[in-house]
Amino acid sequence: MSTVTFGVTPGFGEKLHQTFGYSGAVRVGDRVETSGQEGVDDDLVIPDSLEDEIIQAFDNVERTLATVGATWEDVIHVNSYHKVAPGDDAIGDDHNAVMAGQFRRRLGGRAPIWTETGVTVLGLAAMRVEIRVTAIVRSGSGSGN
Repeated sequence: MSTVTFGVTPGFGEKLHQTFGYSGAVRVGDRVETSGQEGVDDDLVIPDSLEDEIIQAFDNVERTLATVGATWEDVIHVNSYHKVAPGDDAIGDDHNAVMAGQFRRRLGGRAPIWTETGVTVLGLAAMRVEIRVTAIVRSGSGSGN
């Protein structure tokens, strides 16, 4: 029987846990799932620039993975949710360029699968992106791409 461990990220994650009663990550054996991670700081403030918000969301994924003993190197699947204006027919290069840059920076040449979804609303009115991941701990060592 696998052990189940829930992780709550210090700072912003503790505030969300206290307010809404959910954890940022769960680990069952070597498998890790995160809840959607916002691009917020520890005071739940969203940066003005889209690029800074996406980078903060990636940082928050990293912090959340660490609560259950995982890293970006263990990530096998990324789901990202991007706010698009009604009538827009694509997420846009402004989002995609930053996402691709962060994948290159954080994944060390690995290429997990990625599902990118455009949405009209997210959890906070000012949010433009949310990222959740699945990881298998130790999957990144010696596994190539």
